[in-house]
Amino acid sequence: MKKTIILEWIKIILGLAVFAFGVHLTIYANIGLAPWDCLGMGIAAHTPFNYGISMTILAVTIVLIDIGLKEKIGFGTIIDALLTGNIVQLFNNLNPFPQNNSLLIGIAVMLTGFVFMALGMWIYMSSCQCCGPRDALLVGLGKRMNRIPIGIVEIILWAVVLLIGYLLGGPVGIGTLISTFGAGLVMQLVYNLIRFEPRHLKHKDVITVVKMLRDLG
Repeated sequence: MKKTIILEWIKIILGLAVFAFGVHLTIYANIGLAPWDCLGMGIAAHTPFNYGISMTILAVTIVLIDIGLKEKIGFGTIIDALLTGNIVQLFNNLNPFPQNNSLLIGIAVMLTGFVFMALGMWIYMSSCQCCGPRDALLVGLGKRMNRIPIGIVEIILWAVVLLIGYLLGGPVGIGTLISTFGAGLVMQLVYNLIRFEPRHLKHKDVITVVKMLRDLG
């Protein structure tokens, strides 16, 4: 059982690396960023921190909000908060290609990024150790705005995040619109192809996993 949990942690890290590569591609596309990435870039523009550290600080802040909203927090949530932004920054630093200035290439690269993001989410979510901080925040807000459809809650949340990111100078463009509406469609297509339904997963929070490890000695 202990070996299984360790393998699940490795799966989380692998999945987040795949997801982070997808995020890197959406940034390299250079046609505008998704709301959260726009906010991360906006924070980086006004602080000594790069994108990776800015996203880590943002993610840790969201985890604290999730805890305040009494949402389930797992090792997947914590590892996501600490690693994803920094892995994206690593890919950004290692990218050997010149800046893309083609709209068509940018759209193709961004759509490819969505595929990698969906596959990465599949890998790390299948560890069943809870979702990332932003997904937990959406669920927490949705519970407290239960008269509003969760899709509308997500749009409101993204709109607020995007507005703050834009005001901080984060890149906004056609890619922002594509990300807002296209990422979910590509994710659903990928999950249909691999026959993955995330709502069927039964997640283990941090306390449950710690108890399991303690009982195993």
